[in-house]
Amino acid sequence: MAMEASEIARLIKEALPDAQVTIEDLRGDGDHYAAQVISAAFVGKTRVQQHQMVYEALRGGMGDKLHALALQTSAPKA
Repeated sequence: MAMEASEIARLIKEALPDAQVTIEDLRGDGDHYAAQVISAAFVGKTRVQQHQMVYEALRGGMGDKLHALALQTSAPKA
């Protein structure tokens, strides 16, 4: 069962309430997405730590409901 883009955005925003989340369905199959996530919670974190925070927000959906997620993360520009 695929994961809807709105569900991905909702889960990320639940974990990172200030996040600006943009989701793009790369193949139109509901299984391959690109996500851009901008959050102040990423300040001082490495890129790996930022990505881990997003994956944790997805509550184990990666590899199960969600096959591929091209992820770009950053802190807001000052």
